[in-house]
Amino acid sequence: MALDLAQFHDAFFDESYEALDSMEAALLKLNVGAPEPELIGTIFRVAHSIKGGSATFGFSEVASFTHTCETLLDELRGNRMQVTRSLTDLLLRSVDVMRDMLRSVQNKTPVDAQRVADLQFDLEVAIVQKNQAPAAAPAAPVASTAPVAAEPSAEVKASGAHCWHVRFRPYQQLFMRGNDPLRMLRELAEIGDLTAVVDASNLPSLTDIDPESCFLCWDLRVRTDATREVIEQVFDWAEGDCELKIEEEVVAAAEPQPAPAPTPVAEVHAAPEAPRPQVVGVPAAEHNDGPKQGLGDGSSIRVSTEKIDELMNTVGELVITQSMLSQLGAKIPGSVAEQLRAGLAQLERNVRELQESVMRVRMLPVSFVFSRFPRMVRDLSQRLGKQVELKVSGDQTELDKTVLEKVGDPLVHLVRNSVDHGIEMPDVRVAAGKPATGTVCLDAYHKGGNITIEVSDDGGGLNRDRIIAKARARGLISATEPISDAEVYELIFLAGFSTAEQTTDISGRGVGMDVVRRNIKELGGSIEVRSELGKGSRFIITLPLTLAIVDGQSVSVGTESYIVPLITIIESLQLKAGMVNCVAGTGEVFWFRDRYLPIVRLHDVFGVRPRTTQLHEGLIMVVEGEGRRVGLFVDDLLGQQQVVIKSLETNFRRVEGVSGATILGDGAVALILDVPGLIRVAGQRAAA
Repeated sequence: MALDLAQFHDAFFDESYEALDSMEAALLKLNVGAPEPELIGTIFRVAHSIKGGSATFGFSEVASFTHTCETLLDELRGNRMQVTRSLTDLLLRSVDVMRDMLRSVQNKTPVDAQRVADLQFDLEVAIVQKNQAPAAAPAAPVASTAPVAAEPSAEVKASGAHCWHVRFRPYQQLFMRGNDPLRMLRELAEIGDLTAVVDASNLPSLTDIDPESCFLCWDLRVRTDATREVIEQVFDWAEGDCELKIEEEVVAAAEPQPAPAPTPVAEVHAAPEAPRPQVVGVPAAEHNDGPKQGLGDGSSIRVSTEKIDELMNTVGELVITQSMLSQLGAKIPGSVAEQLRAGLAQLERNVRELQESVMRVRMLPVSFVFSRFPRMVRDLSQRLGKQVELKVSGDQTELDKTVLEKVGDPLVHLVRNSVDHGIEMPDVRVAAGKPATGTVCLDAYHKGGNITIEVSDDGGGLNRDRIIAKARARGLISATEPISDAEVYELIFLAGFSTAEQTTDISGRGVGMDVVRRNIKELGGSIEVRSELGKGSRFIITLPLTLAIVDGQSVSVGTESYIVPLITIIESLQLKAGMVNCVAGTGEVFWFRDRYLPIVRLHDVFGVRPRTTQLHEGLIMVVEGEGRRVGLFVDDLLGQQQVVIKSLETNFRRVEGVSGATILGDGAVALILDVPGLIRVAGQRAAA
């Protein structure tokens, strides 16, 4: 019974997308000139693997296109072509087309056949132009029954220390895996002096031949300095689809070995170059060219995100249950109580370890997001006529998968802005005493329990005067109102605000920076801007490591409890009578570390009855968000604890100043404060 290969499709698509990312990264590292073997090898293997998998599953359009792409790459791999900028652009476009074709096949939507055909034609033209070039070395004829001697390199001619006898017996399904015997023989010819004899004794009559099956076998002898491992690598892709035996023959250095007497058969000129793929009853995971059923090298497995989310939710509920038990245990008297509390303390440690382990499963390096930017910066800089270098650091810093997915779009906009608005044209940079090539930097690192991602450039920086003039023209600030740098840079996040002198299809319409801030806020993060005219700008994004669980400080206001994230707390203190001043337009302020901070009364913000309204009778908690500090007035501090974040928007609606809710150990619901949002709410009330 034929095996249903549809069960392997998801694994094939996932692995193909990852492989295309690595192919794109390798293409971006190529330098003009002679091909770099390691990079070309990586690129070729990706195309070959996708071609083989596509052929196995019957994705004929994908297999056909990648076959043409692979042929061009084979020319590069054999040093029969040089790397040029136009050739690199062509291969990058091929990556885009392969990615789009796979998405179309995966989603069962039509492939853009015209786009594919146009690009495939361009690839074929590049191959033909190469073959017409006089510098091309002739490939070894290997399909005749007569012994064939390939032209080895000068180094190989000079030595030829080994003579390897290779018996290559392909199975009939070899072509269906996307393998090409002639290409393997050409590779052998490139590394030594090749003698090849074809065995066509299994070839059926012409009327019975299946052109998609391989009936030929080869006896090969290669005189070369190459080791056995090099010979084996030539046949790596055919593993599992052939019988292969490699032996070393001891011969005199000056005496070539005669080939064995061939079986008398008709001359065979070529194996099928692009066989029509056919689905067969063999799991693709058993072959190198197919997907691995979600398995990696044995040390990892693929698990769906849904399963991890379910596990994370279960751990979250376990955290809540453990908190309830701890509160109950604290109230139990008697001799057994101490043992119970010791057991509960051990349970708390185990739950925390379990939670951290599950969180680590969800963690991915930010390189998954950063990897898209080298290509984007390259394309944008070419389009704008600029010279831009992208520098990436900290790309192995790990972040929760959900956060990582949602931070991608804001980063795209910031990087585009840096290239478009930040980096100047080469002549302008040279006139200003700068290198003609501008630099955009992406950096990620851990800081204070959060992750920080910086997008910076050495361009012209934000023009403070132009921003102020634009804001005053729109009536956003008064003509005489003094404004700090931080407040000036806040203006660029207003919807529709732009200082661009002309709009383009890249940017300049004032659409985007407000979305950037909103998306980052939805992740519980913040963004800060620093800039110096003529020297460049920095956009500093601070994000929580995860959106599921947070370490918080419980505070009470009247009969209500609130959770303040620990990472936002600077200090808690009790004011004395007379330490508070009232300032018009600001409200109540107090002196803290060389400056006045405004006071935010939580009972006023949320409309609850406090235990006291006298500031010296309660507590002030100094918190920070988006670079600003305020003092939160609360009745009392209750204690620190881990809390599981539950979304309010799922069952209610978004509340400004609140990032979510949680269930406390006693079963009560407490709101988790969004400190940056709370500061904005307080500022709006004070201004009103």
